[in-house]
Amino acid sequence: MYALCNLAIVPLRFEPSDRSELVTQVLFGETFTILEKKEKWSRISLTADSYEGWIDNKQFTEITEDQYKKIQESSKFYCADLIDYLTGKNTLMPVSLGSDLSYLTFSDINSQELTFDGTMISGIQPKTNLLQTAFLYLNAPYLWGGKTPFGIDCSGFTQMVYRLNGYSIPRDASQQAKIGEPLSFIEESEVGDLAFFDNEEGNIIHVGIIMENNYIIHAHGKVRIDRLDHLGILNIDSGRHTHKLRVIKKII
Repeated sequence: MYALCNLAIVPLRFEPSDRSELVTQVLFGETFTILEKKEKWSRISLTADSYEGWIDNKQFTEITEDQYKKIQESSKFYCADLIDYLTGKNTLMPVSLGSDLSYLTFSDINSQELTFDGTMISGIQPKTNLLQTAFLYLNAPYLWGGKTPFGIDCSGFTQMVYRLNGYSIPRDASQQAKIGEPLSFIEESEVGDLAFFDNEEGNIIHVGIIMENNYIIHAHGKVRIDRLDHLGILNIDSGRHTHKLRVIKKII
């Protein structure tokens, strides 16, 4: 079975319960496969990154396999505003940055006749555009599992910045660290490359986007800008290192 998210920001949880841990969020327009359906909850796999979790059955709409394929084969259009609105039959629907508006062009799927008049972004953008997108999330509060300017985690931040510019990368920092070309020194990096950081056990636990002049933008408490050196992230407020550098990767 296939479905799409027809609400603004829906939680995907570790277990089928409203009290369960948030693992990620499903934004408007995202599609997924239903792996298991219960009375109130369904276990799903997101199309974009194969992330799995439980979603409330009241917070999505099922679509046919043909409709699902039609959406996948179409060009992707994402909301490029921090927040905007869809309008339709007696409907006003808020959508956030990164929402997938692709299915709105198909009348057989868009039964509410929703329309969008805001700013959209589509296709592969130049690497230099990554930082402009990243700045849209500046000061977004940290939220484990979050993917929006109203709450986001470190890997959700990097994934969404890349997605809005036409590049698909995995959801978690540890997964993102497995792709791309490793660089030996910070000096070899370009704006938009990703820096990964590990804990005492050697596990990748954090990621950020490299800026010019040894700065980095990342989600830690909020999406913020700090210094980057060969040791890791130097917090510009406290003057202390908060994360230990493991590797720098050129993804594109």
